[in-house]
Amino acid sequence: MSFDFSHIFEKQFKLFFDEDDMNRNFNYIQSLPHHDVTCHLKLKDDMILAGLPFFFETFNYLSKDNLDYSEFLEFEGKTFSKNENKEITFELPFNIALSAERLALNLLQRASSIATFTNEFVKQAGDVRVLDTRKTTPGLRFLEKYAVIKGGGYNHRFGQMDAWMVKDNHKTYFGGVRPAIEFFQDLKSNYQPIIVEIHDVKELLEVSELGVFNFMLDNFSINELHNAIELKKSNWHYEVSGGITLENIKDYSIKGIDAISSGSITYNAPQVDLSLKFTK
Repeated sequence: MSFDFSHIFEKQFKLFFDEDDMNRNFNYIQSLPHHDVTCHLKLKDDMILAGLPFFFETFNYLSKDNLDYSEFLEFEGKTFSKNENKEITFELPFNIALSAERLALNLLQRASSIATFTNEFVKQAGDVRVLDTRKTTPGLRFLEKYAVIKGGGYNHRFGQMDAWMVKDNHKTYFGGVRPAIEFFQDLKSNYQPIIVEIHDVKELLEVSELGVFNFMLDNFSINELHNAIELKKSNWHYEVSGGITLENIKDYSIKGIDAISSGSITYNAPQVDLSLKFTK
């Protein structure tokens, strides 16, 4: 029996189906035939398949009899070739299959696209971890960050409270990096890490004297990165960010860099091709 995820995502699914105007025409919904059909999920691209729990739970949200999809989870996170013509088949009542088809495919396509694109970054980055960012689609962060993991990447922050991140707007408002850091330190959050966005080696040295160990080296040139690495202490963590793309990520995968973060893996992922067909 598959784990019931529906209660976890109940609020999201309600919003998704409300957006699709599912409740307006009661006669239409009740009139749809209830007999079972065979559903053929077709993978029509080279891809990492990700998001099957979200895909199947979309149908289960509308159904009284939950579909047990545990046998299909062996395909989750696996790589498929376009030439395989892979199909996953399962049975559903026609009214459920038709009503949830587009939403289920949208979620699966979005997750698979991000997982596939993330994996391209991971392969280029070598031993350096690839991180996502909070540049996610509103309402879909839970899905997109899951997809990053399936693609071999790592999650940065899920929300603002996961770590205090001192950025340029903090520095501007508080009057510099020191008062900005002191503001967060004064919050007395014992286990809350502080990450500081750094723009040059001078700022790196200044911040390192304030008890900070996590540095986001933002828009550093390759030469500046090498200079920063020469200064790095054993307990410092370097994350590189700013303009990292699939075309240039290998340039930043340097020994001494711990992680590379890129919003591109979530907001710029090319869409993979999936379809769902029914037969009686």
